[in-house]
Amino acid sequence: MKKTDENQAKITELTNDLQRTRADFENFRKQVEIQKENEKATTRLATVYKVLPLLDDIDRALSTYQELAPLQKSLEKTLKDLNLAKIDSHEGTEFNPDLFEAVLVEGDGEKETIAETLRPGYYYEGEVLRPAMVKVKKI
Repeated sequence: MKKTDENQAKITELTNDLQRTRADFENFRKQVEIQKENEKATTRLATVYKVLPLLDDIDRALSTYQELAPLQKSLEKTLKDLNLAKIDSHEGTEFNPDLFEAVLVEGDGEKETIAETLRPGYYYEGEVLRPAMVKVKKI
C-alpha cells in the first residue's frame, strides 16, 4: 500500500511538472510570435521610411511632366496597398501642427491656412508618418 501511495505521489508530481512545462512552452511560443510580428512591423516601417524620398521624386516628376499622369493611378493603388496615404495639404486647408510642418509663414492675420505644399506628408496605417512641409498664410 505504501508503494502505491509513493507511486501515486510521484505520478502527481510528474504530471504537475509536465503541465508547468507545457504552460511555459506555450507562453514562450506566444512570446516568440509577438516578437516576430513586432519585427515584421518594424521592418515594414523602416522600408516605408526609405521609400519616402522616392515618392517625393515621383511626385515632382508627375507635376513637371504631364505625360506621366497615367502613373498617378498606379502610384495611388500602390500607396493604398502599403497602407500609406497622402496628407491632404492643398491650398486653403486649415493649418494643423499635428499634420503640417510650417517652414514659412506669411501675413499677420488670425486664421492660418496652407498657401503651398513644399513636400507632401504621409499617413501610415492611420498614423502620421511624416508631416507635410508647407508654407502658411495668415489671413
